[in-house]
Amino acid sequence: MHSQVADLIETLIQDAHSPESINKLISELTPDDVALALESIPLTQRRQAWANIKQANRLDILVEMRGESRQLLLRELDDSEIEALFTDVDAEDLLEITDSLPDRLVDIALKQMDNKQREYYQQGIVYDDDVVGRWIDHELLIASQSIRTSEALRLLKKSTPDYTDMVYLVNRTGRWVGCVKFDKLFKAQGHEPISSLIDEECSFIRADTELTKAAELLERSALSALPVVDDNQILLGRFHAGLAMETWRLEHEAQQMSTAGLNEESDLFAPVKRSAATRGIWLGINLLTAFLASAFIGIFEGTLQQVVALAVLMPVVASMGGIAGSQTLTLIVRGLALGQITRSNLKSLLSKELKVGGLNGILWAIVIGVVTLWWFESPMLGAVIGLAIIVNIIMAALSGVLIPVLLDKLRIDPALSGSVILTTVTDIVGFVAFLGLGTLLLI
Repeated sequence: MHSQVADLIETLIQDAHSPESINKLISELTPDDVALALESIPLTQRRQAWANIKQANRLDILVEMRGESRQLLLRELDDSEIEALFTDVDAEDLLEITDSLPDRLVDIALKQMDNKQREYYQQGIVYDDDVVGRWIDHELLIASQSIRTSEALRLLKKSTPDYTDMVYLVNRTGRWVGCVKFDKLFKAQGHEPISSLIDEECSFIRADTELTKAAELLERSALSALPVVDDNQILLGRFHAGLAMETWRLEHEAQQMSTAGLNEESDLFAPVKRSAATRGIWLGINLLTAFLASAFIGIFEGTLQQVVALAVLMPVVASMGGIAGSQTLTLIVRGLALGQITRSNLKSLLSKELKVGGLNGILWAIVIGVVTLWWFESPMLGAVIGLAIIVNIIMAALSGVLIPVLLDKLRIDPALSGSVILTTVTDIVGFVAFLGLGTLLLI
């Protein structure tokens, strides 16, 4: 599949004016693969390629594009193209892209929806984009709790949606009553009331549940989908395995991008000024922390002039602390994301990480001390760097636990800003410990 995407990228760049070649390749790929290919080419060629894609394929591709890529493309389209694009839009697709659209375009899309789809949209838009109520799938098998098994079996003869292994039962007011798995349904007698087949272990998801929590609930259920209900137990739709997989994929991608201070919706070929502004903010923050570390080094300027070897070895101390701290930070950020870290186990976790830091600190202090002794033929210099390594790795472990926990309490994403703060702490502590000990013991 990767080779087909690469072929499409090459065609879009070199043969952007050939509808036949482009649409032949598109027919062999999924919409998300085509979206990826479009995002991989410069904006001018992207607009040319878009003009040659069949109208029937455009909306599905647009939905799969990143937010910024979608905005940049829509900005190039006129109203007639947008109206044609949204002719067949449904509520789920519009909810997916509504944050990328100005109100004017949302109104255009809503006017072209039927009443049912418009109702689904209004139902979902009231929920935040990180809760399951926003992303409900409305294609599901629903039956009244009063029917017989034979009637339910006739329902199955119609088209069955993907990720379907049960029928959802409701009462006359639309409230969810329970689930009936297909295997029970097939084994039952036709005259049996379907309500007698309800699976007592089948659970549900409330519409205001966070997406990652909903994905966890579905995973634990060992089912392909779970019903989603509101506060009044009204059945709104379902959350299925495909949505859960997408949730985990987007969560992983967001964490990867956030470590560099970037947004997962960023476009590869976004305008230079926009990209520079986004990244420049974090470069500025990093510069401030670098100046802060440099200020502490400046305090020991006299020491560095007298013992040049300290300047040579400074990166070793900072690097060891940074790596040790990032290992702990990654572990804690994952624990916070999974809900594993609480007030009751934080003390034990901190104690464990300090012990790990102390053990690693002593081990690598001996190794680095011996290397320094051999290199500079100075036992005291070896002792200085060894002690500094121990101090910095222990501080890195302490910071790696406390910084993400504190940021999480302040509702600041620890994956986004934790590494910047941690690096500053380990650099300053490492430099001060190393140069301070050098001043006391070598001069």
